[in-house]
Amino acid sequence: MLSFQSSKNVLSLTEDLLVRIYELLAAESDRKSFRLVCREFRRIDTLTRRHLRVIRIEFLPILLRKYPRLQSLDLSACPRIDDGVVSLLLTRVGPGSNSPILGHWAWGLKSLVLSRATGLRFSGLEMLARACPCLESVDVSYCCGFGDREAAALSSAVGLRELNMDKCLQLTDVGLAKIAVGCSKLEKLSLKWCMEMTDLGIDLLCKKCVDLKYLDVSYLKVTNESLHSIASLLKLEVLGLMACPLIDDVGLQFIERGCPSLKVIDVSRCEGVSSSGLIFVVRGHRNLLELNAGYCLSELSTALLHQMKNLNHLEVIRIDGARIFETSFQVISANCKSLVEIGLSKCLGVTNIGIMRLVSACINLRVLNLTCCHSITDAAISAIAYSCRSLVCLKVESCNMITEKGLCQLGSFCLLLEEIDLTDCCGVNDKGLEYLSRCSELSCLKLGLCTNISNKGLSYIGFNCLKIHELDLYRCTGIGDDGLEALSNGCKKLRKLNLSYCNEVSDRGLGYIGRLEELSDLEMRALHKITGVGLEAVAVGCKRLADLDMKHCEKVGDSGFWALAYYSKNLRQINLSYCGISDMALCMVMGNLSRLQEAKLVHLSNCTVEGVELALRACCVRIKKVKLFAPLRFMLSSEILEILHARGCIIRWD
Repeated sequence: MLSFQSSKNVLSLTEDLLVRIYELLAAESDRKSFRLVCREFRRIDTLTRRHLRVIRIEFLPILLRKYPRLQSLDLSACPRIDDGVVSLLLTRVGPGSNSPILGHWAWGLKSLVLSRATGLRFSGLEMLARACPCLESVDVSYCCGFGDREAAALSSAVGLRELNMDKCLQLTDVGLAKIAVGCSKLEKLSLKWCMEMTDLGIDLLCKKCVDLKYLDVSYLKVTNESLHSIASLLKLEVLGLMACPLIDDVGLQFIERGCPSLKVIDVSRCEGVSSSGLIFVVRGHRNLLELNAGYCLSELSTALLHQMKNLNHLEVIRIDGARIFETSFQVISANCKSLVEIGLSKCLGVTNIGIMRLVSACINLRVLNLTCCHSITDAAISAIAYSCRSLVCLKVESCNMITEKGLCQLGSFCLLLEEIDLTDCCGVNDKGLEYLSRCSELSCLKLGLCTNISNKGLSYIGFNCLKIHELDLYRCTGIGDDGLEALSNGCKKLRKLNLSYCNEVSDRGLGYIGRLEELSDLEMRALHKITGVGLEAVAVGCKRLADLDMKHCEKVGDSGFWALAYYSKNLRQINLSYCGISDMALCMVMGNLSRLQEAKLVHLSNCTVEGVELALRACCVRIKKVKLFAPLRFMLSSEILEILHARGCIIRWD
């Protein structure tokens, strides 16, 4: 508590200084604390806030009235927004407003995120596009029902520079033509999974939007003709072609002769691309910064390596799944000394000697992926630790020969390490975690299937790694309540936690988990010792919980599910399969959780067909995906199934 004199000094600061202080607060939690200090600080927050992410749609009118100077609005967590809501927001803000135009919040808006807003259609989009004259960036990704009419509505935003339409499944060349003609200033466009797109649409896009710097057509069935068109884009810097099955080496020849500004290319999982095609790309673009060729090469050929000698500026290379020889590492290290990231996941031929040669010269490495490189031992890890002092991410899943000796070196030299994946590294033990806990910047730690760690090892992490926000303890059978106590005392920023199949965890352990106020994602499958008491502790304490997986938690009674329905208002995804929930509790959970979008409800032995149907009726307005026990396909009424389908809900049967 500030003293009276201290409070007076703070309040004597000028508005300009308070604004500067506010702008230095990067974390939303810090900004929240700032505006709760006093009315003056709250006023500064209102004047200064430029970015807003809305969690609950019912508060949207109030928030827009409170923050009229927004530049960025994120509604991705509000899937229920529809044309009617948009119409209301563009005419007035909240009850009792005397403003004839709500347009104040829309006038200065530059960025709008509507990802997964499946209730929105062309009418609402057109209203938004016309009401926001400064709009430069729009994200409508995963709006699966969006098609050509929605694209036509967006085309009226003539100042648009960035557009994300990933997985707009109904979009065809006609809609893309509308975008290309209306939004000629586009610089960034993503069309991943827009499966109706053809070469014709891409060709028109390239002719009209000549300022494109970023284009992603991953997963499309476009052919080499599209690459011929794309090659004409003189300003293109980033090209995404991931998993395009109809492009091959011939198409990449066009890229060799075009796209003079190209810096990044992704041809991963392109079955028709070989080393020959990559040679064309490399030969034509010596200033390439990033090359992603994961799972498309059978081996890293000598000819391609010879061309890579000219890539002096290359920073990122991913060749996951390819066969690579020890001599190749020496060539890469000798010529690509600017590398900061290398992806070698599931590569054959990766050895200790090869890695030692690689890191001896690539001392600026920050990210290294060695997943499933089974020959790697402590010798390679020691070399990495000694040479790559700036390493922030290391993935060594299923590298079973790594032990505490390698982790000791990491803990001694890689003090900037933020993420490490040790999944299925059975050589990792408590001593190794003690060494690793010296990496105080650690934010993501994956220890799934590490059966030799216990509460003692987890306590080292809890005491020293206070910045951790993601922890995976899947099937770590030695972890119990005492370890979770240490974790909850230190790791207050934890947002994602996997405790599935940690059989020693009981209600006491979940009580400690309930102290983690930032927790948003919790997996706790098959925790056979927990009951409704433990679930209630989590529901009451973890108010930000958005994703909960408690499959096979058979001993949890209705009291826990009642608490979940009452307290966990932010839940978006839930897995209750094989739980002992009753009809009434299921109806309460599905009806009360107003933000729930996805539910897995397989084999609920204590629920009747009538109970499941009532639960589905309670949530049919907002649910987007539901997984049900297969026999229910023939037991549920055709009416409820038709209602769900009509509202765009995806039903999967198990």
